[in-house]
Amino acid sequence: MGHRPYIVGNWKMNGTRNSLAEARAIDRVASKWPQVRVGIAPPHTLIHAMRDAVDSIDVGGQDCHSETDGAYTGDISAAMLKDAGASFAILGHSERRQYHGETNPQVKAKCEAALGAGLSVILCVGETEEQRDSGEAESTVSGQLTSCLPEIAVEEEGESVSARLAIAYEPIWAIGTGRVPSLDEIKAMHASIRAKLVDTFGENGNEVRILYGGSVKADNALEILSCDEVGGALVGGASLTNESFGAIIIAAADDARD
Repeated sequence: MGHRPYIVGNWKMNGTRNSLAEARAIDRVASKWPQVRVGIAPPHTLIHAMRDAVDSIDVGGQDCHSETDGAYTGDISAAMLKDAGASFAILGHSERRQYHGETNPQVKAKCEAALGAGLSVILCVGETEEQRDSGEAESTVSGQLTSCLPEIAVEEEGESVSARLAIAYEPIWAIGTGRVPSLDEIKAMHASIRAKLVDTFGENGNEVRILYGGSVKADNALEILSCDEVGGALVGGASLTNESFGAIIIAAADDARD
C-alpha cells in the first residue's frame, strides 16, 4: 500500500481549551517524525481551536449525523465538522453503538454522509468478549463490514474514494481495559478484514488502511504496528498527553524505518 502509519488519538469526552497545550506539544512531536501521519479527534467544541493551534496533524470529529441539516438537537453534520476544520470523522465506535444505540445501517449512512461532505472516515468494528470466546470474532467483524461499508464510487475527482476510508479494528473487550489480543489474533483479524475489503472494492480495497485500537500504549505499540496489515493505531486514553501519545508516534516512526 505504501501508506505512512496513521496514529489517531480519540479524546472522547475529554478536553477543554486548556488541553490545547497538549495538542501543540503533540504537534511538535509529529513535525519531527514526518514518516508518521498523526491525527486527533477532540470533542466537537475544540475542533476549530485545535485546527488553528496545530500544523502537522489532522483534526477530526468523533461522530456525525447522516443528514445534512434539520431538527436534530445536539447532533452535528459532516458539513459542520468540515466547516469547523475537521478532515476526518470516527464513525461506528463501540461506545456510540452501546450508549446511543447506533445500528449498522445508521453507521453506513453516516459514513456515506461524511465521505460525501469531503471528509475521510475511520469506520470502527469489533467483537465482544463473548463473541471472541465463542469463536465468532471474525464472522462478527465481517458482518459489521458487510452492513457498514459505504457504497462509494471508485473514483471521485481523480482520487480513489477508498483512499479516504480506514477501518479501525477495536476488540470491544480490549478498549480501556489494558487487555490486548495476541499478535496472532491481531494478524488473523486484520488479514480477514483485508480480504473483505478486497472482496468489496476490488484492488481499491488494498488502499484502505486498517488500524488497530484497544489499549494501545507506548510499551506495546511497536510490536502491534509491526504486524502484517496493521497500518496504524486508534488510541484512546494514551492520546490525551504528549508524554504517552508522543511515545506512540515515535514507536510508529521506528516501525516505519524497519
